[in-house]
Amino acid sequence: MSNTLLPQNERNLTPDQVAALDKRRELGLALLVISGQFAVIGTLLLLWVGQDLIYSPGWIHPIAYYLAVALAIVVVAGGVGTYLRRGVQTL
Repeated sequence: MSNTLLPQNERNLTPDQVAALDKRRELGLALLVISGQFAVIGTLLLLWVGQDLIYSPGWIHPIAYYLAVALAIVVVAGGVGTYLRRGVQTL
C-alpha cells in the first residue's frame, strides 16, 4: 500500500525520479538558506542606510545600493527556493 501522506503524483515514482525530486528539494533548501543569510546582511545594512542617505553627496549612496541588492537577492532566492521546495513537479 502506498504512503497516503505523500501527494498523489509522488506515490509511484521510479528511483531516478525520486533522486531528481530530492535534488530539486535540496537546491530549494540551499536557496532558502542563502535567502536567510542575505536577510541577516540586509538587517545589518539597514543600521547604516539612514546615515548613508543623509550624509553621502549626490547619488553616491553605496550602502543603500548594497541594501537594495541584498533585498533583491532575498526576494528572488526566497521565492525560487520556496517554489522548488514545494510540490511543483518538473519530472
